[in-house]
Amino acid sequence: MWCKLPQKSEKKCFRFSGDGMKQAIQPPNSAAPKGPYTPGIVASGPMLYVAAQGPFDTEGQVVGETFDEQAELAFQNLRKVVEAAGGSMSGIVKLTVLVSDLANFAAMNELCKRHLQEPYPARTPVQTAMPGGVLFLVDAIVALETK
Repeated sequence: MWCKLPQKSEKKCFRFSGDGMKQAIQPPNSAAPKGPYTPGIVASGPMLYVAAQGPFDTEGQVVGETFDEQAELAFQNLRKVVEAAGGSMSGIVKLTVLVSDLANFAAMNELCKRHLQEPYPARTPVQTAMPGGVLFLVDAIVALETK
């Protein structure tokens, strides 16, 4: 459903995880997102701040040789933290994605589509060098369900 704001902006409203709410913001006369992200999100409820999750096993060792293998494991590790806090992936309101090579940008978009749902979180992709053969890291801000 769309909610009108006094400033002539638009919010697309979605309920998630019980009483929580996140609202997607798409300002009028602005470019539509070219990937699975939303320009802005308004969220309610307690917030979880997740540190960068990478392609690490339970011993802290890097797992996976390819971008896809590493990114999949990083998202699995993100899900573990979110669920351990009582949240769900649908509550993610902000995602920062670190990639070692922007040639993997399309693969990163596909990964986000697989692991996230609309309204997609606000997202900032960053290309950066990472140590130890790491090709992908992701951190998140998650609105948790109110109890």
